[in-house]
Amino acid sequence: MTDPIADLLTRIRNGILSRKATVDVPGSKLKKRLAEVLRDEGFLSAVTESVVEDRSVLSITLRWDAQHQPAISGVKRSSKPGQRWYVAKDAIPKIRGGLGTAVISTSKGLMTDREARKAGLGGEVMCEIW
Repeated sequence: MTDPIADLLTRIRNGILSRKATVDVPGSKLKKRLAEVLRDEGFLSAVTESVVEDRSVLSITLRWDAQHQPAISGVKRSSKPGQRWYVAKDAIPKIRGGLGTAVISTSKGLMTDREARKAGLGGEVMCEIW
């Protein structure tokens, strides 16, 4: 697999389109931290990690509202393996006029665009979610 982050985002997108409650993803530290950031922002309900046959598996519980509408309207992988997208602290994008969230990989770890602006850090824009 050349892009595990894109695979994670695609599995979440496909789970929403097929109205699943949970999505299982092969686990890694980066995927777990990305899912935790999305959970903390209110896009996911829960993230649990388990070991099945000596492999880590992340179980991601998708979040739905009372009308059974998903909390995630759209997901976009910004920085790709063939074309990385790095931004300075002054050039961090606002997603959907501030209604969405960009996840940025900084020297202090993964964080949202708002947290990176507050900390004065730039980095690689991993994905956008709204």
